[in-house]
Amino acid sequence: MGNGMTGKGRVTIREVAERAGVSMATASRALSGNHPVPAATRARVLRAARDLDYVANAHARALVGGGRKMAAVVVRQVTSPFYAQVAEGVEAEAADRGWLCVVGATGGDPQREMEFVQLMREEGARLVILVGGVVEDDAYRSRVARYAQALDASGGRLVLCGRPAPGPDVPALVVEFDNEAGAKAITAHLLSAGHRRIVFLGALPGNTALDARVAGYRAALAEHGLEDEAAHVVDCGLGRAAGLRAMGELLKGPRDFTAVVAGDDMVAAGALRAIAEAGLRVPEDVSVVGYNDIPLAEDFDPPLTTVRTPAEELGRAAVRIALRDPERAAGTHHLLGTHIVVRRSVSSPGGSS
Repeated sequence: MGNGMTGKGRVTIREVAERAGVSMATASRALSGNHPVPAATRARVLRAARDLDYVANAHARALVGGGRKMAAVVVRQVTSPFYAQVAEGVEAEAADRGWLCVVGATGGDPQREMEFVQLMREEGARLVILVGGVVEDDAYRSRVARYAQALDASGGRLVLCGRPAPGPDVPALVVEFDNEAGAKAITAHLLSAGHRRIVFLGALPGNTALDARVAGYRAALAEHGLEDEAAHVVDCGLGRAAGLRAMGELLKGPRDFTAVVAGDDMVAAGALRAIAEAGLRVPEDVSVVGYNDIPLAEDFDPPLTTVRTPAEELGRAAVRIALRDPERAAGTHHLLGTHIVVRRSVSSPGGSS
C-alpha cells in the first residue's frame, strides 16, 4: 500500500486503469461503486488507486471550478475554548464568502489527522486548516510536508494556524500569533509588581506553542536580572485538571513562590481552585496569570489577568489570506500580536495591590 498523499501531480483514471490492467470504463465503474464489477477486479482497481494516490473525480471537479467552496478546520478537541474560537473565526469568514466550514477533531491522534486531511482532499475542500501547537518531531514534519504537497497537487491549500511550518519548501500558509512575546509581557507584569519567585505551570516539552511561552517567561526573568535558576517550570500539560493537580502538589511543599504564570487560562482555572482548596487567597497569598483570555476568564474568582490571543482573528486571517492571493499565500508567514488584559488576580507580594 502506498503512503497516501504523495503530492506528485494529479493522477488520472487512465493511470489507475493501466496499473490495474483493466479498461478505463471498468476502472471508472469499480471506483464509482454504482455498477456491478467482479470483487477481485474491484479490489485490484482500488489497490491501484490507493498506490497511485488517486483522488476520485479530482479532474471533473477541477473543470467545474477547482473543488468545493469548503474550508475544513482540524482541531485536537472541540471543547477547548481557544480551538472553538479559531473555528468560529474560520466559519465566520467562510460564511461571508458563501462557503461552508466543516470541523474535524482528532484527539491529538496523527492517524486520525491524516485520515481527515485525506477525506477533505477527496471531498475537494479548497482549504484545510490545522490548528494549535504540536510536538514538532520528524514524523510530524514529514506528515505535514506530505499534506501540503498533496493538497497543492489537487488544487487545495494547507494552512497551519498557531503552529510553524516544518520547512521553507513546504507549500503551506502559516498564520500564528507571538506566543513568546505574550508570555514575556505577562511575566514582566508580575516582575514589575515586585514578584521574583514565579512558577510557570503547564509546560509541555516539545509542544511548539508552550515551548515559546516558556521561552518568553525565561526571557522576562533574564531581562530583570534574575539567574536562570530562578525559573521554575512545571511540566504538567494543559487543561483545568492538570492545573488543579499540579498546583495541589506544589502547595503541599514549602511555598517558595509568590506568583504563577499558567500555560493557559484553563490551567489557571485549575490553579485558582487548588489555591482556594488550600485555604489561600488570590492575589493576597499568590498572584496568578493566564494565557488566551477565554470568554470565562473575566468571570473567574478573582477575574483573571491574562494574555489576549487573537483566536477568532487567527481563524478569519487563515481564510482571508489564503483566498486573497492563493499563489503567493503558499509559504508565507503571518504573525499576529497579543496584549495583556489586566484584571484582579495580581498584587504585590504580601498582598498590597
